[in-house]
Amino acid sequence: MKAFMSRGTINFLEKLEQKHTDIDFYFIASDDGGIAYYENSSKNIFSAGQSFEVLKSVGELSKQGYVVMNHLPVSEDSSSAFEYRMKHNDSGIEEMEGFQAWRFLRQEKTSKYVVLTQWRSFSDFENWKNSDQFKKAHESQKAKQPSYFMERPFVITGHMHEKEE
Repeated sequence: MKAFMSRGTINFLEKLEQKHTDIDFYFIASDDGGIAYYENSSKNIFSAGQSFEVLKSVGELSKQGYVVMNHLPVSEDSSSAFEYRMKHNDSGIEEMEGFQAWRFLRQEKTSKYVVLTQWRSFSDFENWKNSDQFKKAHESQKAKQPSYFMERPFVITGHMHEKEE
């Protein structure tokens, strides 16, 4: 499965729905603008966006909630080991109160990854960050971070934007 993402103002991105009625868009409002995200088998409608391979998918995305996207630029020689660890990591995230969805995405033609999580609310995400499950899931990451990441990882957060009717 493929996923596609593009940035812009929410008003501009929402107009995509009128033009592409066959696509189920998810709009995320972040501090620095909007993000349009959708998943399907192959159709990329963005002229200036990113295409991803969905490597692992847990849960169902919702039109409501809080989203955290960890952008992880991984060194080419570490990508196979990183993918294996992420695909086989049993973090217990899906048992957390307020969890909605988790996506492990690899940007096409690169070794850049996005780990997208969606929560019912910001406080549900904070509860996850302060949980024993979170600490366990991320303990091995501390030791491997310098060898995995070529550039500094960054995080984008936001709330799902509900279209005004």
